[in-house]
Amino acid sequence: MQLNLMYRGRLASCNYDCSYCPFAKRRDTRATLLQDAADLTRFVEWAGQQAQHQLSILFTPWGEALTRRYYREALLTLAAMPQVQRVAIQTNLSVMPDWLVDAPPSKVSLWCTFHPDQTPSARFLARVARLTALQVPHSIGMVGIRAFFPAIADMRLALPATTYLWVNAYWDEGRDYYQAHEAAWLRQIDPWFEHNLSPPPSLGVACRAGESALSVDGAGNLRPCHFVNEPLGNLYQHDWAARLRTKPCPNPVCDCYIGYVHRHDQPFAAEFGWGALGRVPLYFRWQRPVGWVATAPQGHP
Repeated sequence: MQLNLMYRGRLASCNYDCSYCPFAKRRDTRATLLQDAADLTRFVEWAGQQAQHQLSILFTPWGEALTRRYYREALLTLAAMPQVQRVAIQTNLSVMPDWLVDAPPSKVSLWCTFHPDQTPSARFLARVARLTALQVPHSIGMVGIRAFFPAIADMRLALPATTYLWVNAYWDEGRDYYQAHEAAWLRQIDPWFEHNLSPPPSLGVACRAGESALSVDGAGNLRPCHFVNEPLGNLYQHDWAARLRTKPCPNPVCDCYIGYVHRHDQPFAAEFGWGALGRVPLYFRWQRPVGWVATAPQGHP
């Protein structure tokens, strides 16, 4: 069986204080960190016992996990398992990726987010260059805040053409945040931006969530995905495999990549393939559109 798992443990602390993130600069207690490490160890041990399955794993922590050694060690341990096809994690790339030097080739992917108000672009790009030198699959992303438009343009021009720069739509100020020309400019940077900006209705749509993809928390509790609260038992206590089936989405809209990537009617399985969980397209080369200018679009609603 091919199974995609999205793991989110108890960790919520982060070393950045982004204004648009509710978990910025939150501090976990020592007790929470010890429990999070114990939960992760249990999950890794479970994965090691699943020789009959093929696993792809995405870590989606609320906080920054790679500042914790036990997460780095867990990724390397999982990547060394033959039944683990791919393991990926969301990160702000604040940790130099040299710890990946001994990772099995192409089995660890980093889903990296650049926060221009938190770290210098030169430092971030040096770490991206190190990922490239280590041949670690990765994608780079930013939040599409209007104030970040110049930094988005600079980042796109600074990255190799083969590195995908994704843009997450910014909704904190409402669904009408973008003017038409701003959205068009962002679509020229991220060819899949429209899926995040204006996803088609989800209600009743068939999805791999609950069929071949599951969300799991630190205690092992299972749900179809992070955005569907239907309980599907416990990874360690129940016959979870018997509960897998195609399930129509109960939500009117799914506007987060880690949700809509599993939809049967979306292109990501074909266009991203093994890189889907890490948001890494199979074949990508950014070509500067004719007439495109790096100057951020002007104007406000």
